[in-house]
Amino acid sequence: MSAGSIGKAKSSAPDLVRLPPREDALYVEAAWLYYHDGLNQNEIAARMRISRASVVNYLNEVRARDWVRVHLDSDVFCGHRLAAQLCAKYGLAEALVVPEGSGDRDGAAASVSRVTRAAADWLPRLLEPGDILGVSWGATVYQMAQQVPHTPVSDLTVIQLLGSRPAALGFEAEACTSMLAHRLGGQCINLHVPLVLSTKSLRDALCDEPVVRDQLGALARCNKTILACGTCDADAHVVRSGILSAAGIAEYRDKGAAGVICGRLIDADGQPMFADVEERMIGVSLEQMRGKDMALLVAAGPGRAGPAQAAIKGGFVTHLATSARVAEELLEMTS
Repeated sequence: MSAGSIGKAKSSAPDLVRLPPREDALYVEAAWLYYHDGLNQNEIAARMRISRASVVNYLNEVRARDWVRVHLDSDVFCGHRLAAQLCAKYGLAEALVVPEGSGDRDGAAASVSRVTRAAADWLPRLLEPGDILGVSWGATVYQMAQQVPHTPVSDLTVIQLLGSRPAALGFEAEACTSMLAHRLGGQCINLHVPLVLSTKSLRDALCDEPVVRDQLGALARCNKTILACGTCDADAHVVRSGILSAAGIAEYRDKGAAGVICGRLIDADGQPMFADVEERMIGVSLEQMRGKDMALLVAAGPGRAGPAQAAIKGGFVTHLATSARVAEELLEMTS
């Protein structure tokens, strides 16, 4: 592997603008009283002789700075009744199901946030020294990556599974991979090529370049993956990123397309559905995505049960992180 294609990601927290020493001490004191001593905000305000509003600001700030992180034991959610039923029905190694939170103002967004947060807490426990972790892309994977705690894993390699696609979406493949490598203290292998080329011959020539050939070879060595399975509707990620048009995805949906994994279509049984654009794409193949030691699918939000079931049936998933509503929909579906 060339020196330019792999980099060691730092596992420490990002640089922060330091507060004056006395201000730092107040933040730490408020956090200690709240999280360790169990005082409520009014009691802390009285103890520190500050306003309750200041206490709220201090506690919000220490969490924003990653000085304090509230961790929920993933075993609790893996022991959920729905999680056990999902494992039994679909043959999953483990499933994690979080409550829906129907009282939130934006139910769909809140559900996605809960699932990605729970998956982020769960991921480090699914990794071991020496693992090679392949990372998919999309809003769900990016949101999860942002929340993974700084937990160094010895001798971990994190690999981008598909080429880059210029977009103003903020969750490109290289961003998902780099962020996870940073938070897990792993080596990062980014795939320094476009996802889609203008012609097949150009795609083939680029794949023959030694550095790209080495990077693509690394994809086959992944023993664990993180993925989302996209929808096939007009607002699908592959449409918003310009890989397929709205008319194009509708045509494939009419032919039976049920989900999208790493830019590639699958039907309801998880079998590949070849799209013309694929001959110009650079990235992991669907066959390379099967048979992993651990493959974590993060599925949350409306319309995700169908794609999730397709991904599971296709052999792309061993572990599932989802919400109670999606879990119930999966259990109601015929397998």
